[in-house]
Amino acid sequence: MFDALAERLEDAWKSLRGQDKISESNVKDAVKEVRRALLAADVNLQVVKDFVKEVEKQALGADVISGVNPSQQFIKIVHDELVQIMGESNVPLAHAEESPTVILMAGLQGTGKTTATAKLALYLQKQERSCLMVATDVYRPAAIDQLITLGEQIQIPVFEMGSDADPVEIAQKGVEKAKAEGIDTVIIDTAGRLQIDADMMGELGRIKDTVHPHDTLLVVDAMTGQEAANLTRTFHDEVGITGAILTKLDGDSRGGAALSVRCVSGQPIKFVGTGEKVEALQPFYPDRMASRILNMGDVLTLVEKAQEEIDLEDATQMQAKIMEARFDFDDFIKQMRLLKRMGSLGGVMKMIPGMGQLSGDMLEKGESQLKVTEAMINSMTKEERKNPDILAKSPSRRERIAKGSGHKIKDVSKLISDFTRMRNMMKQMGMGGGMPSMPGMGGGMPGMGGGMPGMGGGMPQPGFRGYNGGKKKKGGSKKKKKKKGFGSL
Repeated sequence: MFDALAERLEDAWKSLRGQDKISESNVKDAVKEVRRALLAADVNLQVVKDFVKEVEKQALGADVISGVNPSQQFIKIVHDELVQIMGESNVPLAHAEESPTVILMAGLQGTGKTTATAKLALYLQKQERSCLMVATDVYRPAAIDQLITLGEQIQIPVFEMGSDADPVEIAQKGVEKAKAEGIDTVIIDTAGRLQIDADMMGELGRIKDTVHPHDTLLVVDAMTGQEAANLTRTFHDEVGITGAILTKLDGDSRGGAALSVRCVSGQPIKFVGTGEKVEALQPFYPDRMASRILNMGDVLTLVEKAQEEIDLEDATQMQAKIMEARFDFDDFIKQMRLLKRMGSLGGVMKMIPGMGQLSGDMLEKGESQLKVTEAMINSMTKEERKNPDILAKSPSRRERIAKGSGHKIKDVSKLISDFTRMRNMMKQMGMGGGMPSMPGMGGGMPGMGGGMPGMGGGMPQPGFRGYNGGKKKKGGSKKKKKKKGFGSL
């Protein structure tokens, strides 16, 4: 979503590179590029004016720290100001002392409100909070059926009284049912309209006055740009909301909504939708989002996503296999599928510091090569996947795999060669005490920088080298340095 904004902000740093200090003349050029970048991203005009004014003020008054060049100092100032306008910190959901906690979902039609209701229920379920979804959208055809289907998918109950009942009564009865059954949280899905009208606002107001929600969340579409911020302000003035859920953050919108909502409406973004799947909902952290916008990665979110997918017992077994050089193609496929569950290759790479600037073509090539690799592995027998060494000694087996997967023998040979090299590297890392339990973190991802079978060495080594600038030690020392990975996950 923020790719275009990130690219334009890169132009702002260029004017400061090579400078020995920040001055009024070179800051003005950088600030001008920042202004253009934000306006192109559809950020609210007043927000842009205030943002640029504050950045220029901070930059001119900043003392350049010894060892930090002006462009790095300026990036830090922009980062801090981005965090400031987006809300400084995550604002958690309300949790009532006496159950149930009531959450009211509001929004226009087409913003993904019903899906967001299910996503939020699943998120809370993972936090060990029992949930009940209440279907009060009696106007949109199949809205109730959609919520029931989503509820069955995530195994969370849905309360409904059909399409002829009064929405206010449905909401009231739903809360009463939750209270009677000791359910922790009630999430009420309300009706939307194609545009704001008095009837919709009146019905929302009546529901709110009846059930007294602890949180009223507006679901807004990030694709609407700065209009999302104006919509949030209107809903807040009319009904009174406590926060927003920004959907479709994985789309090709320019990012203006995320940067404008807090300043324009005064209400925080509490969650963001990052995909169509019901699991694709994340708490909104301004500091993490600012880091992503500036291509600084988002390691904390990456670790959290990994923790959700990685089984501790499996990770322990995988570590033993790596240290004993027993890592095979079955393990490799398992790790590849783990990576897929965490999202697209591009999405994961952008969370790693230093990897955010990979081109779209490079990432597409990587995704394509991973599919080729999987096809070749799927053409192997169980014995071959368990014992990759026999493939190196048997041209006939490699030929059969090539024909079965629709690829060339040299591709299969390269896969086996890369895999053997990767396995040796992972064994060395394991002996050093750092287990790359997720492929690719800390240099352990097969395929980045020539390590991953099938990637062809076309992608640079992961950006963890950014911590030391990727520089080699002087003097040609071959002493191994203990690597830090995600071995604790």
